[in-house]
Amino acid sequence: MSLVPPIVVAHPAVDRWIDRVFYSGMAIAVVAAVFAGFAPTYYLRPRYQSTPLPLYLHIHGFAFTAWVVLFIAQTTLVAARRIDVHRRLGWAGAALAALMVVAAITAAILSGRRHVAAGHGDGAFTFLTTPFLAMLVFMILVGVAVYCRRRTETHKRLMLLATISLLDAAVARWPLEIVATSAWALYVLTDLFIVAAVLYDLASRRRVHPVYMWGGLLIVAGQSLRTVLGRTETWHAIARVLLR
Repeated sequence: MSLVPPIVVAHPAVDRWIDRVFYSGMAIAVVAAVFAGFAPTYYLRPRYQSTPLPLYLHIHGFAFTAWVVLFIAQTTLVAARRIDVHRRLGWAGAALAALMVVAAITAAILSGRRHVAAGHGDGAFTFLTTPFLAMLVFMILVGVAVYCRRRTETHKRLMLLATISLLDAAVARWPLEIVATSAWALYVLTDLFIVAAVLYDLASRRRVHPVYMWGGLLIVAGQSLRTVLGRTETWHAIARVLLR
């Protein structure tokens, strides 16, 4: 009988196959979450509402929808092992991310001015932190993802987190009573996407990638600071200048 312990053979191909299934599943979940939130006000608006959207909101909606479509495309390309096309398309994604930030801030300011004109100044001033902090977190995650584009394990997790960081706007519009009655439910439901990614790491690798630790904390910190910062007099003074 041999006393030599058996050699454990790793199966990276199997791991990559499981990764493709997981990230494809997350991409589908993102699409479902976005459509469920924005169907009545954007995608299926004519069925639910008769008032047209302003042009700046159409641009905003188009840019963010393009990001979701690109996320699906990039995930599909990786699953199909077309990494060459994935990398070339990645630069278009970086440009789209920059457009999204501009579109989101523009939409936030113009919508805020409409709310101020309607007599809802305090609420508009407070809410303005939401798009500003959301775009700050998004920019950080995408920027680091582009910088780490050759580190596959880091890059793909950062891009997933960047996409998840945008989902609270859709979740806030889900037709659920808990979302309508709780100020924090939309963040908890959004952060379940992060929890799913963390659990997948634990199940597949027996450890959590550091990106999920600091990236997840960045998203949660941004969510937590929105209302706290938005209620300060300092922020209201800044918002008055932007929304005047």
